[in-house]
Amino acid sequence: MGSELMYYIPLMGVVGLVVMIAKAMWVNKQDAGDANMQELAGYIARGASAFLKAEWKVLGVFAAIAAVLLAWSGTLHPNSDWVIAIAFVIGAFFSAFAGWIGMSIATKANVRTTQAARTSLAQGLKVSFNGGTVMGLGVAGLAVVGLSTLFIVFLKMYVGDAGANGLEMMKCLEVLAGFSLGAESIALFARVGGGIYTKAADVGADLVGKVEAGIPEDDARNPATIADNVGDNVGDVAGMGADLFGSYVATMLATMVLGREVVSADNFGGMAPILLPMVIAGLGVLFSIIGTFFVKINKDSDSVMNALNLGNWSSMLLVAISSYFVVDWMLPETMQFVRNGISVEVTSIRVFYAIILGLVVGTLMSMVTEYYTSMGRRPVDSIVQKSGTGHGTNVIGGLAMGMESTVLPILILAAGIWGSFTLAGMYGVAIAAAGMMATTAMQLAIDAFGPIADNAGGIAEMSGLPKEVRERTDNLDAVGNTTAATGKGFAIASAALTALALFAAYVGMSGITGIDIYKADVLAMLFVGGMIPFFFSSLAISAVGKAAMDMVYEVRRQFREIPGIMEGKAKPEYEKCVAISTKASIREMIAPGALALLSPIIVGFLAGPEALGGLLAGITVSGVLMGMFQNNAGGAWDNAKKSFEKGVIIDGKEFKKGSEPHKAAVTGDTVGDPFKDTSGPSMNILIKLTSIVALVIAPHINEGGHTVPTMDTDATEQGVDATGHGDGHGHGHGDHSGPGTGTGSTGDGAAERDSLDQLNVRKGFTTKLITGFEVVGDSLGLEHDLMLFIQRAIPTDKTTWMAFDQVAFADGAAALNTGSKQQIVNIAEILRAFPTLELEIGAQADVLGQQRADAIMAGLVAKGVAPARLVAKGYGADAPFASKPLYLGRPATKGAALRVSRR
Repeated sequence: MGSELMYYIPLMGVVGLVVMIAKAMWVNKQDAGDANMQELAGYIARGASAFLKAEWKVLGVFAAIAAVLLAWSGTLHPNSDWVIAIAFVIGAFFSAFAGWIGMSIATKANVRTTQAARTSLAQGLKVSFNGGTVMGLGVAGLAVVGLSTLFIVFLKMYVGDAGANGLEMMKCLEVLAGFSLGAESIALFARVGGGIYTKAADVGADLVGKVEAGIPEDDARNPATIADNVGDNVGDVAGMGADLFGSYVATMLATMVLGREVVSADNFGGMAPILLPMVIAGLGVLFSIIGTFFVKINKDSDSVMNALNLGNWSSMLLVAISSYFVVDWMLPETMQFVRNGISVEVTSIRVFYAIILGLVVGTLMSMVTEYYTSMGRRPVDSIVQKSGTGHGTNVIGGLAMGMESTVLPILILAAGIWGSFTLAGMYGVAIAAAGMMATTAMQLAIDAFGPIADNAGGIAEMSGLPKEVRERTDNLDAVGNTTAATGKGFAIASAALTALALFAAYVGMSGITGIDIYKADVLAMLFVGGMIPFFFSSLAISAVGKAAMDMVYEVRRQFREIPGIMEGKAKPEYEKCVAISTKASIREMIAPGALALLSPIIVGFLAGPEALGGLLAGITVSGVLMGMFQNNAGGAWDNAKKSFEKGVIIDGKEFKKGSEPHKAAVTGDTVGDPFKDTSGPSMNILIKLTSIVALVIAPHINEGGHTVPTMDTDATEQGVDATGHGDGHGHGHGDHSGPGTGTGSTGDGAAERDSLDQLNVRKGFTTKLITGFEVVGDSLGLEHDLMLFIQRAIPTDKTTWMAFDQVAFADGAAALNTGSKQQIVNIAEILRAFPTLELEIGAQADVLGQQRADAIMAGLVAKGVAPARLVAKGYGADAPFASKPLYLGRPATKGAALRVSRR
């Protein structure tokens, strides 16, 4: 199939979208129940649509402004393009559309699940899970289709026949990063805005309805109950859809960026490491479709959780098996990951092992999260027991359990990072994340099933349906709480791996080799980055608190001023509570979103790329811990409250809904609500979004303009270092306060070694490139200096000129001497081994300078170097060595040099 493989990837996404449409049509055909049920469902659907329209108006303005800025910035750097703005807009639209698909089907599936539960638990699961499947396949299908199609377009625009490892591919992927930036930007606002909406309504409904008025959850008499159910759709469905769409895209993009640095002799033009994550994602869509057929039960006593797990595990097993054959087919047995002149061997079998490790990490993370948030397990039971002694001890128990719940996941995640890096370097970490995210369609189907079941229970309660119906919907809802928590655990784990891969990609794009915490600015930004998730959480939770207060006042007002509500003779003003949540969420989502978007931009441009790396490291570590803690604590509090619905035993006594311990559990759940549905789920978006913003701005803050000294001509001329000591060979290495590297005529008085009759002497330096070519040169010659420069082993920068010590011209002519040939070959081979290098060539100091520089350039082009990677400079004010009367012991007219303009 060769390079044609890329055209099959979008087709796999299209298959997912076709199945999604079929599932949606099936759900729509199911019975929607009686008129009262349909009326209540209509309130929820209209409220959700109204919120999305209001949110999209604000996000539309943001997207337009951001697109204009991106288009402008794209014109400022050769490795970007104004087209990045188009990619951004498409990513933003697809992200919003993915959320809308989920919300649209969820507001139809909820009432149909309620009606199906009147028949059996099995039928209720079938309807609710199929509704979730629509969302899962919609998100995954759109992600695969969108990213792969844009990649094909940009490949034609920017790369052509240039190859997989060059600057052209870097530009292609940099522009493609706009798609991911658009997706994650919308995801952040959708997640935060939806989370504020749902929890403002939920907290207000619980505090006044259940605690003060003593009426059941989702009672139709509670004015906030419709807003609460609307919130489940805009937060846990639309928000989660946009969230995982962004995660899916970011994971593929990060792996593709790192894949560009893998030199692979494959049947796909060297692009196999770049195409592999998209192929795995496409196969994941197909295998998720197969996995959905395993999700079913036969009778009410069967375990819903076991059915969901069977579907999930079967899809992961199929991905694991297929990955072996795909990796074996696409990748050569050995490859080289090349960065900064250092190559690391990567084998195809180790890439496969990294994919399996990613699947294992995702599975273990979900299992641990399920343990900490499931009813009947030690963590939830301990919170239930603490509810017996009051509200305070319940809150203390939930906080402690949430903190404890970070231990195992972090150890699993750390082992996964360490293991995948050991297997295949940073590409291994990225491909492990891709493996983990491969079954996103199934993961999201399971996740979206939860809020659909929650809404179904609310409609059953408000419609006054028989007790057995509510018991069935409660069963589904309880499982949904756990799957929602495990989904968030999965999301935060994938975000950590993806952020690490994005960080590695950012390091390559920005020209730094890593972050050095011995530097004050880096250490300072590490602490600032660690603070940002806390500040972000504060903004999100405070927003919920403010909106919830408004909701409480409104519910109390209606109970007080509208006669007959409590007797069921008057209908509450649901729309006023919906309006409160809508306005509050739109207003309050701005500040957290701005914090996430602007912090990397400010730090990057003011403090430089390495300091920004410190910021990203701090955000990632702190954000992962905060996300795990808040998600798990909130999920455990929620199921501790739900445990009272069937009755619990505390100190030998049974307590049920309405009891004092139950009221304490409601308080804990109220604290946990913004944790698990607003702040916690937003952490994974915060982590990825800041990394993607950094990746997009990386070319504009590239290291070349920020650090290292310029060459000191006088010191170099005399062959001395920064302390004034020569090395005896006319060769000096400067530190950060002195000169760079240069080659002079003499050292401390030693004889000149560079006279014309010595031009063809090659001695003392050999190195084998990843291409297999062995470079042989002088131990103090150009090849030696250039390799040190590439590997950053000497403190030089892009203003440092390095001498062609084995290149010379005849007097009064521009033709190269025959002895110059080998050095031209050596430089051409180095350029082939390091495809991101660009060079400037200079010769001086008379009118033949330009012709001589052109002659060297022509020699390199003849050896296969692309002309776009070379610039020739000759005689003039900006020509090199213009002030030197002698160069390498001979007239300056016979000298030539190069410098690296881009690594």
